[in-house]
Amino acid sequence: MQMMMQQNPQMAQQMEMQVRMLSEKIESRKATLIAEMMEEFMKEEKEITSQFDNDPIAKLRARELDLRAQENYRKEQESKERINLDKMKSMMNQMTDQQKLEQNEDLANLRADTSLTKTVLQHELKNKGGF
Repeated sequence: MQMMMQQNPQMAQQMEMQVRMLSEKIESRKATLIAEMMEEFMKEEKEITSQFDNDPIAKLRARELDLRAQENYRKEQESKERINLDKMKSMMNQMTDQQKLEQNEDLANLRADTSLTKTVLQHELKNKGGF
């Protein structure tokens, strides 16, 4: 068959055209089937959602679920805020503790210096014959 097509270019063109037309028909049929399926799907979806819209219990349940989701979100945000506040308090306490330690250390150094100065002065007075 290939040899025939090589010998007769007209036949090759005809075959190519038939293949192209067949492909176009297949693609057209495929598009039609997809459109029909989508239409069916949309009808079924609409039917289901209209049943949901007409059912007051389903509406209440959906509303309840929405409210519960909002409440959960609010609680989550409050928890995050509380955690951040606790972290800030902890950092502030840590800074305050560090400042107190530094202040106590400074006071201890001052007391030590005062004690040494007092001892040196007493010793000098003793040597001069004062006490």
